[in-house]
Formats: sequence, structure tokens, C-alpha cells
Amino acid sequence: MNRSDEPLPAGLSRLPARSPDSHKGTFGQALLVGGSRGFTGAIGLAGMAALRGGAGLVRLAVPDPCLEVVASYEPSYMTVPLPADSQGRIAASALAQIQELAAASTGLACGPGLGRSAELDDLVATLYAETTVPAVFDADALNALAHRPDVLKIHAGPRVLTPHPGEFARLCDIPASDPDGQARAAAELARSADLVVVLKGHRTLVADPAATWRNSTGNPGMATGGSGDVLTGLIVALLGQTRDRALIRDAVRLAVYVHGLAGDLGAQELGQTSLIASDLIRFLPAAFRLVEASSAGGGAA
Repeated sequence: MNRSDEPLPAGLSRLPARSPDSHKGTFGQALLVGGSRGFTGAIGLAGMAALRGGAGLVRLAVPDPCLEVVASYEPSYMTVPLPADSQGRIAASALAQIQELAAASTGLACGPGLGRSAELDDLVATLYAETTVPAVFDADALNALAHRPDVLKIHAGPRVLTPHPGEFARLCDIPASDPDGQARAAAELARSADLVVVLKGHRTLVADPAATWRNSTGNPGMATGGSGDVLTGLIVALLGQTRDRALIRDAVRLAVYVHGLAGDLGAQELGQTSLIASDLIRFLPAAFRLVEASSAGGGAA
């Protein structure tokens, strides 16, 4: 595990120090879109992780029937009700409202708890293609994009995809049983579509158009429901604190590293068996403190 007197791993940068005259607008306005009836926890975890990741303002746009449940998890984020279909999922008519919210944000995350429908496939594809702010697509948003692979190379702003091997298999038709093939395909997708791919798993791979990077933190205790939602919230928070779009890759790498480090700290105290996703959020502050105390490994994101 990383100690405070050790340098950060090669290829990893810290966030810049916070100026004394900062305000909440300085650190970004994160918009997270997701949730559905029975799947409110995913978007709640992502929202709490975005807060712990340092976002100045966090908004969760969720189906109206889920609003009170999602709002009850954490008073520090805001909730926005969206039109819902008969199954408690975001309805197609919510698109214009989401686009308006995204335009006022510094980063978008889409997918945790979203659910599946043909209407959502179209909504996700439109958000992916047209949203100009940096955006993270995860979970069911990735499954929606797998049905619309034609849009992967069409995007108006920086894009980050965060698939686990099963989701990546649906995106690129390479089975999870071929990890080397998936790694090569992730690097090729990052280059050809000009985006960042976070292929989650043991030694998570971060592929961008120019390079690939393997994460050194994390443990098997993190193989639990909701862990990926925490990563999504953390990434969108750091994207909003990265004003230079050329440094998007650095922000994603840092998020992946800190996410794994929080898992390592949690496992050290609680053990791997009992580790759950909300524990990762609990240990994010300590993980960030370790990173901030480490000697510089190559500049700031």
C-alpha cells in the first residue's frame, strides 16, 4: 500500500492545491443521471462519491418516483425529478431537461441504476453524441451504447467509458474470458474513438488515445455491487476539477488509483470479506490525504 513518504506511481498526478479564495463553483458542478425503481442505491452511491471526490455541487437527476428515496441517502447533494415511464425508469421526454442540466454542469455521469428500455437506448445515444461537457458512461448506459455502436466515435465532448469485462464484451464482442484481447481492444477503441476506456478488474486498465496505464491499487474485496458506481461518481467529480481538457486522462487515472486505495484502506481495517461499496466512500478522505501527502509523481491534474 502507498505510504505518505513514497512517490506516486509513474503516470499519476495529484489535483492542484486549493486556493484560499475558492468557492463551491471553483470545483465543478457534477450532474449524475440514473436510478430507476428498485435501483436507487447505485445513483446514490455515485452521488456520495462525487461529493467525497471534491465536487463543489452535485446534482442527481432521477425518475420522479425515486426522488424521495434517493434524496434520503445524503443531504449534501441536490436531486432533480425527471419524467418516468410506467416501470419507474427515466422517460424519453426527459431528454431536453437533462440536456439543459448538462449544459450548466462541468461534468456528466450517466448510467448507475438506469435500467434498460429502447427509449433509454436512444436517450443515452443522444446524450453521448451531443453533450459538450466531459461525460462518463457506465453500467446500463454502456449496455445502451452496445446497441448503438455507431455513435461511439461521434461525441461533442470528452468521453470516458468504464466497463467491467462483461460490459466490454457487449461493446466490442470480445469475451471476458480473453483479458488480453479485451486489453488490446480497449486500447484500439480509445485510439479510434478518441476517448478514455477504464477496463475495470484486477489491475484496472486505463486506455487513452496515446497510451495505456495499469492501476496498482485495489483488492478482491472490492468485487461487490456498487463499487463501480463509486468509481463513476469519483471520476465525474475529478473531471469537474480539471479545467484543462488535455488533462482528462490524468484525472481519470487519479480517480481509479484513489478508488482502489480507498478499497485497500477499507480492507486493512475491515477485511476483504466484509467490504461493501459504501465503505469505499468512507475511506476516500484518507485515500486523498495519502495522495496529497505523497511526493509528487509528475505534476497536477
